[in-house]
Amino acid sequence: MTRKLVVFDVDSTLIDNEVIELLAEKAGSRERVAQITDRAMRGEIDFAESLRERVATLKGLSTQAFTDVLSDVTITHGANALIDEIHHRGGLAGAVSGGFHEILDPLASRLNLDFWRANRLDVESGILTGRLRGEIIDAAAKAQSLDKWAAENGISHADTVAIGDGANDIPMMQSAGISIAFCAKPIVIQVANFSISERDLSLAADRIYGRADY
Repeated sequence: MTRKLVVFDVDSTLIDNEVIELLAEKAGSRERVAQITDRAMRGEIDFAESLRERVATLKGLSTQAFTDVLSDVTITHGANALIDEIHHRGGLAGAVSGGFHEILDPLASRLNLDFWRANRLDVESGILTGRLRGEIIDAAAKAQSLDKWAAENGISHADTVAIGDGANDIPMMQSAGISIAFCAKPIVIQVANFSISERDLSLAADRIYGRADY
């Protein structure tokens, strides 16, 4: 049985939502943030620049918003089934997100992920400052995470899989042995090995393991 490492994007892939838009809803800036997010995912503007601009709109928001947003997040249909299948076959599942640890950490536990990585929001006295803390998890960091987790666990490049939907997932997908565009932007579909248009992540098992083996 071939051991695979499968690395997922989070927003609009592992979950149905864009977390920063849910936070922006609480801050009263959702429409502006959604417009910036869409342009970034289409590859029209730099991701890091777009992230800083979106996070700035969250200034003054209470950390209570994290709890509120978590209750609004929905895990994509088939995500748990796919991760269970990966583990059943001896593989590992990771997630790397341009979103935030404050939301991904509890989600990772619910999803039974082996690894995860995301941005951190800067907070002072329970209030968001509108800035990020530490390095930005951009497209390059996504690819680096996949490569690092594979090397640390003795998994060959050919046995890595990347699943995503936005332009910032492309370097990770190009680095992987198999790339799957999931309900993705056209620019992502063009570079992926496979494309899934139905919001059911369990369908990715056929692409990862091959129909004859599944």
